[in-house]
Amino acid sequence: MTPTNRENPIHPKFIVGIEPPAGRTEKALWFIFRGRDILLKVNKNPGAIPKLQDIGELGLPAVREQYLGMLEGTHCFSVEFPADVRAPEGMKFVDLRQAYSEMSEGCFELVNKAVQVMEWDRTNQFCSRCGAKTLQKPGERGKECPECGELFYPRISPAVIVLIRKGSKILLARSPNFPPDMYSLIAGFVEPGETAEEAVAREVWEEVCIGVKNITYFGTQAWPFPNSLMIGFTAEYDSGDIRPDGFEIEDAKWFSADELPVLPGKISISRKLIDHFLKEEGLEV
Repeated sequence: MTPTNRENPIHPKFIVGIEPPAGRTEKALWFIFRGRDILLKVNKNPGAIPKLQDIGELGLPAVREQYLGMLEGTHCFSVEFPADVRAPEGMKFVDLRQAYSEMSEGCFELVNKAVQVMEWDRTNQFCSRCGAKTLQKPGERGKECPECGELFYPRISPAVIVLIRKGSKILLARSPNFPPDMYSLIAGFVEPGETAEEAVAREVWEEVCIGVKNITYFGTQAWPFPNSLMIGFTAEYDSGDIRPDGFEIEDAKWFSADELPVLPGKISISRKLIDHFLKEEGLEV
């Protein structure tokens, strides 16, 4: 796997890169993180990613940086700052979930990539097998242990999310961690040894005690909470009565298109699935 300079087939304006360019003189986009908070402008062009020639212009100590690639000819980097650093004047650190709610889908996709690369870099400084200091693997987004040869690539955790229909209604559920009054779809991580479709049936049964059928693939979305690839499905109700597990789900109900509660943000795959249902019902979204 050698992703260097390979164009993304969905968004060809972004070209993945591994090795930073030599002798760069033009300004670059810097995705700067303090933990999982991202640094954004608040004055001129508020909410924008800082564009600088060099990270040193901020006068703050960077822990590590990684080159991401090029967006329409502009180089992009991810950077980790210390946990106690304060935002420079005219900028602020914003929680990633808040940033997600305020950004365009295209911008958030790059933030998604940047934060996951940053966290992979931070959590793989040492070999988990023998404890030796790891080294960057040339030409790849990977680290290699010089002592035992173990390789460490960015971890992607597959998760499923499903819109379940029962006639003209859909099942929406509420997690205790959601904002007030918000409902979304059933979701969960794929377990070792199971298919994505099996994970859908299991998660639905575990969380709300109903059976589903006609599980159909919808689409995917990279999701940085924490490092997921969300695999979307639709399904039909088959059997059982709703009984929330009381742990991951505190409430779940059938909703018709004209009585929906507060929903997730527009750029999430959960909302895309719900909007797809609304279009099928002949409603504007």
